[in-house]
Amino acid sequence: MKRSAIHGTGAALAAGATITSLALAFAASGTRAGAEAPASNVLPKDHYSLESARDVDAARQTAILPLHRGVHNGQTVWFIMTDTSDMGLARDLNIMPAPKLANIAIGCPKCVQTVNLEPVPKDNKFAEAVVSFPGVPDFSPTRIWQPGAKGFPPAKFQPGAVGDANYSPFIRIAGSDVVYNAPIVAVGNGPFDVIHHSNTQDHVVAMDTTLDYDKDGPEVTLQLAHGYDSSQPILYLSTESSDPVAATLERATYVPLLANASFLGGDDFMGSARERIFAIANGPRASQASPPNAAAQTGQPQGFTYVSLDGGLSSDATVANTASIRTSNNIQGDFPISSEPRHEFSYSPLWDVQVGEWTPQAVAQGKARQLNDENEMLAVVKAGLMTGPMGAKFGSAGFVVNCPPIAYIAGKPTKDTTDTDFQQIP
Repeated sequence: MKRSAIHGTGAALAAGATITSLALAFAASGTRAGAEAPASNVLPKDHYSLESARDVDAARQTAILPLHRGVHNGQTVWFIMTDTSDMGLARDLNIMPAPKLANIAIGCPKCVQTVNLEPVPKDNKFAEAVVSFPGVPDFSPTRIWQPGAKGFPPAKFQPGAVGDANYSPFIRIAGSDVVYNAPIVAVGNGPFDVIHHSNTQDHVVAMDTTLDYDKDGPEVTLQLAHGYDSSQPILYLSTESSDPVAATLERATYVPLLANASFLGGDDFMGSARERIFAIANGPRASQASPPNAAAQTGQPQGFTYVSLDGGLSSDATVANTASIRTSNNIQGDFPISSEPRHEFSYSPLWDVQVGEWTPQAVAQGKARQLNDENEMLAVVKAGLMTGPMGAKFGSAGFVVNCPPIAYIAGKPTKDTTDTDFQQIP
């Protein structure tokens, strides 16, 4: 089992934590049923936003990504790459272009690690250059989630991974201005703990570090999260958060310095490295499982209360149980599709979290339901059915998550829902 590197309950960790303080007012509501996993298995390759991924499985909620070797103070580390600020390099590396990442160090130099490349041995024509990192996560803490009396806020929580003072998943090679999203997901030379995750991130369910670059190379199998974009179901990976409760809930690495990334409330504005993602505190809850093909049904679950009570948050993710793990069905703002420049250039993997709470009146009237489009959610806020937590003005909750989308499940998320008639909500 993992040793405890962070002690205490949610209250003990609350100092400076935004979602923790917001959570004090969240309450459970709703009894509608639903499930994320559709009947399909491995998705078609043309559904992938991250082209370097393979075997993206919507039912098992997993994907296999290339794994890259690095070092930190002589210790081996393993990282993935999902995005870069340079369009050309994105195409070359089969990762996602995110031009907004060029702004991430504005006002926060430490939000980007400056790394070095070690020389490639001349006798190894397949090996990549090894990246030397100044910062690293600690994967040894035991991840803890104990639901509270109403599910959320939790009675006790603890992130399963914490970045040190120099760690950021966003890196820049010394001498270059290009920013890469390169989260570290494991440390050491093995064996790798993919059950309790003492040396791997809590999403890692399988590791293969064989340096066979002439074949498939090192690979990692990661558990994914379900969400929505432009009314379409998607799968994404959650790797870091600047808030400890969010990091625990998302099975991500807690990296508090990312809260300073440019900039709070940033979206499609000059100097912003962020894009908006929407989460709901008290959405409808599933009290029983629905068929795996329930993606098109109404009344699906959503939110922190639902996932706290019904999401399997107390369990470690393993290759055997990924299909049963639920997520809060958050709504992303722009999906990176090359045929849709408006979405591709607006996209960033660094999401500025906007938390909504259905009003007591909306809950009492049966209007609290699952939402799946950013304009739909903003229209609900405008209609007075949803506020920020504790009745506050809706807006940025003050923390970020690093959540690169991996694939879409059904239709391509290219259009926004703008014509919803909220008088029709049952």
